[in-house]
Amino acid sequence: MSDGSDNPFGGGFDMSNLQSMLGNVTQRMQQMQAEAAEITVQGQAGAGLVTAKANGRQELLEVRISAEAMEDRELLEDLVTAAVNDALIRAKEAMGQKVSELAGGLPLPPGLF
Repeated sequence: MSDGSDNPFGGGFDMSNLQSMLGNVTQRMQQMQAEAAEITVQGQAGAGLVTAKANGRQELLEVRISAEAMEDRELLEDLVTAAVNDALIRAKEAMGQKVSELAGGLPLPPGLF
């Protein structure tokens, strides 16, 4: 180990430890991205007349529309929009929770996920 004279942060700062920490963060982020595809959430609107499923990557996977909802086109459009937004909000919340778990107590900036 050097005396720190080549370290721009001073002698008490261990650059190899920082590199190790960054490697761990990168590994955790890759793990999180892989797990994001596995998370599935469901949103709904109109008391279940329209449901939407999304994954942790905020990709829409499925939309189901009941026969009752087909009778009114404008209402159906509103219900589909609401159900998809509900699913995407739930996906974002699920990912935020997963990120907090993977971060292992590291302070993350608000609104990151």
